[in-house]
Amino acid sequence: MKIQRLFIANRAEIALRILASAELLGIETILGASDADLDSVPARRTDYCVRIGPAPAAHSYLDIAAVVGAARAAAADALHPGYGFLSENPALARACESAGLIFVGPSPATLEAVGDKLAAREHAVAAGVPVVPGAAVASLAECEQFVGALGWPILIKAVGGGGGRGLRRVDSPGQLASQLELASSEANAAFGDPRVYVERYLPGARHVEVQLLGDATDVVHLGTRDCSVQRRYQKLIEEGPAPGLTPALAQRIAGAAVTLGRRLRYRSAGTVEFLVDSARDEFYFLEMNARIQVEHPVTEMISGCDLVAEQLAIAAGSRLRFTQQQLSIRGHALECRINAEDLEQGLRPSPGRVSRAIFPAGPGIRVDTHIEAGSAVPSFYDSLLAKIIVHAEDRGAAIDRMAAALARCDIGGVAVNTRLHARILADPEYRAGAVDTAYLERLLAGTDQAPARAAAG
Repeated sequence: MKIQRLFIANRAEIALRILASAELLGIETILGASDADLDSVPARRTDYCVRIGPAPAAHSYLDIAAVVGAARAAAADALHPGYGFLSENPALARACESAGLIFVGPSPATLEAVGDKLAAREHAVAAGVPVVPGAAVASLAECEQFVGALGWPILIKAVGGGGGRGLRRVDSPGQLASQLELASSEANAAFGDPRVYVERYLPGARHVEVQLLGDATDVVHLGTRDCSVQRRYQKLIEEGPAPGLTPALAQRIAGAAVTLGRRLRYRSAGTVEFLVDSARDEFYFLEMNARIQVEHPVTEMISGCDLVAEQLAIAAGSRLRFTQQQLSIRGHALECRINAEDLEQGLRPSPGRVSRAIFPAGPGIRVDTHIEAGSAVPSFYDSLLAKIIVHAEDRGAAIDRMAAALARCDIGGVAVNTRLHARILADPEYRAGAVDTAYLERLLAGTDQAPARAAAG
């Protein structure tokens, strides 16, 4: 089969990223946009732009009937969900199948297997991949009993999703009842599923992930990424390969990811995330994201592979176009997420209108963005404005290149977090490599800014 008309069911920088690969492949693109995005850069770049509904995501980007209906009306033959929104929703994949649309992603069965975090843990255990000690809990009494045997601190996590929603760290019994209720309520609001489970919190752990590509017959990995610099459970800086791992440990982690992917007969791009205790040479399965990741450019820079193009080829029925032996990792890459956030206000979102947007350029620098002077930054959506990605021969050179690139980034009209990035890159602990998920909390502690909570999840 061949994809000729691709419907993009997303917005902002990932919509432009998908457009770029589709254009190179000669595929016509149709962008589904909410009212707030009808005059956005992606809406003006696509071949066709169609309205899918009002600005709130629940009535547009999260409305399966509206999305699939718009794709069918536009005579698309495939749909790419990007990341976030409906990207990991098996109901969307099934609706695409019923409508005769190619879904650019895993099968509905795979989405169900990894979308439910408890089911994903069971698959990891069956594949021989170590998991963090934990269990589902249905009541406060059940949670208290389990934590009594597990010990403190713990993490309460949503069964039905990720991205930091429904995730709470609890350090003592007095916090448990309120945090359990908050986690369950937030999980229900975000995913329509109030179920939560409890895991042991691992102090000093790092967040390391492995990029996979699969064709439902075979699976390959494209190296590791480190995503330990986090705030409010959200990744801020990603890099690859993950620093501070011995070659043997890195290979064990990658091998575990591939083993899990093969068990799932995984198709498309996906990422297996781990908590890593490199001092003890141990790692634990965290979750699997069955979609393209925000940080996928890091892997593209060190592997030379266009992951979106590979997604489209696999969705069209192609087998993997390379073997594991044909893949190689070159140099080091970093990605800084540039968000519309006000550092002076505790990193609150800063919606508004961009008055100036000047980005760095040059050898080893890539910028993925959807903004320009005059672009609106709506309050309805994620605050991500751009991703600056650099590549160099080694980690030190990549950090220096990123610092120089950030200094040339000039965005006006909305507050942005570039100063925070610059501070991190200049910090000796970060430059030494292998920081853990509590690093940013330590960095901000004692300043006049509200500490940004970071966690391994």
